[in-house]
Amino acid sequence: MAKPSSEGDSSTASRTGSRSTMGESSLKGCGFSSFTGFRAEKEDVLRLAMPLYLRLAMLDCIKKKDVDAGDQHFQTSSSEDDPCENPVVVFINPKSGGRNGSVLQDRLQHIISQEQVFDLHNVKPDEFVRYGLGCLEKRAEKDNCAKETRKNIRVVVAGGDGTVGWVLGCLGVLHEKDQFPVPPVAIIPLGTGNDLARSFGWGGSFPFSRRSAIKRALQRATNGRICHLDSWHVVVQMPGGEVVDPPHSLKTTEVCDVDQNLKIEGRVPDKVNCYEGVFYNYFSIGMDAQVAYGFHHLRNEKPYLAQGPISNKIIYSGYSCSQGWFLTPCMSDPSLRGLNNILSIHIKRKNSSKWEPIEIPRSVRAIVALNLHSYGSGRNPWGNLKPDYLQKRGFVEAHVDDGILEIFGLKQGWHASFVMVELISAKHIAQASSIRLELSGGDWRDAFLQMDGEPWKQPMSKEYSTIVEIKRVPFPSVMVNGE
Repeated sequence: MAKPSSEGDSSTASRTGSRSTMGESSLKGCGFSSFTGFRAEKEDVLRLAMPLYLRLAMLDCIKKKDVDAGDQHFQTSSSEDDPCENPVVVFINPKSGGRNGSVLQDRLQHIISQEQVFDLHNVKPDEFVRYGLGCLEKRAEKDNCAKETRKNIRVVVAGGDGTVGWVLGCLGVLHEKDQFPVPPVAIIPLGTGNDLARSFGWGGSFPFSRRSAIKRALQRATNGRICHLDSWHVVVQMPGGEVVDPPHSLKTTEVCDVDQNLKIEGRVPDKVNCYEGVFYNYFSIGMDAQVAYGFHHLRNEKPYLAQGPISNKIIYSGYSCSQGWFLTPCMSDPSLRGLNNILSIHIKRKNSSKWEPIEIPRSVRAIVALNLHSYGSGRNPWGNLKPDYLQKRGFVEAHVDDGILEIFGLKQGWHASFVMVELISAKHIAQASSIRLELSGGDWRDAFLQMDGEPWKQPMSKEYSTIVEIKRVPFPSVMVNGE
């Protein structure tokens, strides 16, 4: 994040003008052919910028982690400072977008203001929620500009699904503390799959080659309609041991909040370790998570191989072929056999408090609990099911805010490939409002799980069961529809 100026608007404008030339060559190399019309474009979106004193006050509070750190800026504010009509803040991962994220960050800082565009490596979303929004809330009673800004502010996330989920999780704390309204989230898709972005009309990639793309995205972020997204809480209760290198979305917790009304089939030791997290798109277990785990480690060890979404997908496809998924029926390794060897599933259906067991087909080697219509870079493995089929299976039409997860299975890699190109639908298993997974090790030393594309290796025990429980977060996430 760029260092803010402590001078007035004229100084800020001067600084912006001096930086235009510096960024021009890099923007051309990224597809921004010229800066012609830049000044007019900036004038069109000036309403996104908050008054300078407010921007500096929030920034000081965030940097010093103190809601009182911006007091001096309020003392020098003018009565002529009116609230901006469409206040926004942007969180951006500069390493996303095939290394074009930093260029996008520079461009956004020119269009809006430097103090409203946050580099996620420097400012974390929880710091913005606690100290930035806290600064506005503390002064809302006496400062009308702070009050209106807090009321109308929107958040734009430039990154992949993992980045969007991170920001949504931090904003969810506002629900827990009854601090309303919760700022809605818009997306500039810079990741590989971008399924969250696809589901809410933001597309699967960002058109860097179009000079007007950023302005268009900001307009949609401020004018788009508000909609809701279900969020799902995951608890992992495991016997001793620890999850090695857990994903960002999975944290240790002191309390294992699993439903005591459902008896655990296996044995549970006196001492257990607990983890919890939240997902928005999907949770899966099995071969797909194993492939994802290997791909992520390969990409971390050799980052030069993954320079953008297309190269990522090529590497991912190649890695899936090397893991034995396509040759599963011919393999003797226990870790390549069906999940019914190690897994049992219980679910609660919508508007029911009763747990019921669900049979796992023997051929299934990956099970996915899906929240969105988009999975694996825009595919819809659940499919657009006909009314007669829905009625026959006791299913309902899937929506992102219906309080239900769609559970489906993938067989060997060939089946998964046909599902991904949408020649066939996945193996429909159930729809559920809560899910209990119980894993028993046997010959398996490890299982592989993932949430929203963040995989991990789950250690297994021959003697004791590992429990994974999924239930809906009682409040929705707030999104901006980009269509």
